[in-house]
Amino acid sequence: METVEMNNISLKRPHSEDDAANADEIKRQKISENSKTGSNSEQNVQTVIEQPDKSMLEDTKNEIIPNEEGEEQEDEELEDSDEDGDPESFADMMKHGLTESDVGITKFVSCHKGFSGILKERYSDFVVHEIGKDGRVSHLDDFTVPVDDEDPSEETFTVLSDEDKKRLEELQLLKNKETSVAIEVIEDTKEKRTVIHQAVKSLFPGLETKTEDRDGKKYIIAYHAAGKKALANPRKHSWPKSRGSYCHFVLYKENKDTMDAINVLSKFLRVKPNIFSYMGTKDKRAITVQEIAVLRITAQRLAHLNKCLMNFKLGNFSYKNHPLKLGELQGNHFTVVLRNITGTDDQIEQAMNSLREIGFINYYGMQRFGTTAVPTYQIGRAILQNNWNEVMDLILKPRPGAEKGYLVKCREEWAKTKDPAAALKKLPVKRLAVYSMDLRMVQKIRVFPVGLKI
Repeated sequence: METVEMNNISLKRPHSEDDAANADEIKRQKISENSKTGSNSEQNVQTVIEQPDKSMLEDTKNEIIPNEEGEEQEDEELEDSDEDGDPESFADMMKHGLTESDVGITKFVSCHKGFSGILKERYSDFVVHEIGKDGRVSHLDDFTVPVDDEDPSEETFTVLSDEDKKRLEELQLLKNKETSVAIEVIEDTKEKRTVIHQAVKSLFPGLETKTEDRDGKKYIIAYHAAGKKALANPRKHSWPKSRGSYCHFVLYKENKDTMDAINVLSKFLRVKPNIFSYMGTKDKRAITVQEIAVLRITAQRLAHLNKCLMNFKLGNFSYKNHPLKLGELQGNHFTVVLRNITGTDDQIEQAMNSLREIGFINYYGMQRFGTTAVPTYQIGRAILQNNWNEVMDLILKPRPGAEKGYLVKCREEWAKTKDPAAALKKLPVKRLAVYSMDLRMVQKIRVFPVGLKI
C-alpha cells in the first residue's frame, strides 16, 4: 500500500513554537462556536475497533485540546497558583516535548486533499461503549431492579437517621472504641424492628444485630460479628443460595476514569473496592458505558446510588455466578466529534469514505512517547542498554519550562548534588506519595544497578 507524506491533513492540533498563540486562537474560536447552533463545524465519526487500545482515535486521547468551560477556569487558576500548585496539564507539558514528526508520524494512507479539526475539545466529544466477548455493545437502557422476595424493602434506606448512620459507619470501620451501637425503636412493632435489622445488615456489611430491652424500651443493638474480617468479606450467610453471587450492571460515567468510579461506588456502599471487577479501564476525559460486577451487593442497593451520585448512572442489573476479568472484552465502540473543521463538504466526505473503506495507519499516539521534555522512550532505551547513570539523569534532570515550583527545586537539587535523598526533601509532604517513586527507584538503582528487575 502506497503512503504519502503528511502535509495536507491533521486531525490533531499541531505542535509548534506558536502553541500559546494557537491556544488563545482556539479559545476564541470556541467562544464564537458556542454562540452558534446548527452549523457544519461538527462531524460525528463512528467506528468499531476490533482490539482495544490500538486505535489511532483512542491513542490520541490526551492530545492538546482545550478543556471544557469549567476545566478552562481551573487551568487558569493553576497558572495563577503558587509554586506548590498542581503540575501542568498534558497540553502545557507537550509544548516543551515532541512533535508528530519527531516520532515518525509523517505518512497518510491516502492522497486526497484533507482537512483539519479539533479532536476531544470537550469530554463529551468522546463516547465509548464497551463490546463484550459475546459481541454485544453495552448500553444503559434498563433501570428496573430484579425482583427478589429476600430483598429488603425501600423503607430500609430511610429508616435510619443520619446520626445513626454515622455511628454505625464508625463502628463498621472500627474508628472508635465502641463495641456496639444501640438504636432505640420509637414505634415498637415487630415489622419496624425487622426493617431496622435489615437496614443495618444490608447497609453496613460486617455488622450483626439483636434486640434488647433496656428500661422498658426496645433497642436494636448493632455489633461486629468477626472484627475486620467481616468488613473485607461480605456476609455470606445472608445471601440466597438461589441467587448468583455477583451482581452485574452497566455503569455510565462522565469525566471520570474507571478506578475513580469504583472508589466512589465503594465509598457510598461502604465496602472495599476489590469486590468490584471489570473487563477494561475506560478513559477519564470521555463519556463511557461499560459492564461492572460486584460481589454480594444487591441490585436494590446499587440502584439506590442513582439518587445520590452525579455523572454516574447504574442499570441493566442481573445476577450471575462469575466475576468479570480484564481483557475479556472484544473491544470498544467509539463515537468521536471533530470540531472547528476547516474544509469543504466534499473534502470531508472524501476523507470519511477513505477512513471507512481503506482505514488508517495505526500509529502509536503521542502520549506513548512521554508528556514532558524528556521522552520516555529515551529512558527505556537507556534501561535496555544498562546505562543506569543516564537513566537517573533522564528521570531527574531539570526540565526547563515544563514544570513549576517544588519540582523545579527538586530537580535542581539532583543536578547539583546527585543525591536522591536530598532531592526528596525538596518535595512538600503532600506531594511525596505522587513524586517520590522516581527518587526511590533512583536510590535502588544506585545500590543495585545490576540486579534491578524491570
